[in-house]
Amino acid sequence: MPHKMRLYLNRFNRFDSFLCIRVNRTSQYLWVRLWFRLVSRLGDGVFWYAIMLGIWLTQGDAGVVPAVHMALAGLMGTLLYKWLKGKTLRPRPYEVHQDIWLTGRPLDRFSFPSGHTLHAVAFSLVAVGYYPELAWLVLPFTVMVAMSRVVLGLHYPSDVLAGAAIGALIALLSFGF
Repeated sequence: MPHKMRLYLNRFNRFDSFLCIRVNRTSQYLWVRLWFRLVSRLGDGVFWYAIMLGIWLTQGDAGVVPAVHMALAGLMGTLLYKWLKGKTLRPRPYEVHQDIWLTGRPLDRFSFPSGHTLHAVAFSLVAVGYYPELAWLVLPFTVMVAMSRVVLGLHYPSDVLAGAAIGALIALLSFGF
């Protein structure tokens, strides 16, 4: 790798780590820690399954296609993020930086990309694609899920941004864009 590229990557990694540490420090406050643990737990799937079930129950047969579309986008997200994590093998921030407090529960060993964020973005974009009136609910929740990953010491900001980009790409491609 050329020297200049290494220099930029080192600067980026330092900035990414700096942001991670700064955001993670907010977890020292009990209410912040508890709130983001709850958001993260709901982002494990509970919130999205409830949305899919709610769509199906309120829309009847017309809700089957959107709910299945969300489920298939989620499946694609799972396959892609597991493959990427297996290829990149990026350690989680709390394993690298002694300044990071692990205040959440990791679902797997590696950090890149954030699967929670990937799924939150994919699910919310598919849901809003069918039902724009859900934006007030799913978009703020998606932002909170993304924030939770850094606050809890589980991901670097770049993991979250990559997860968001991949989730958006999955959602857009699933609509045929």
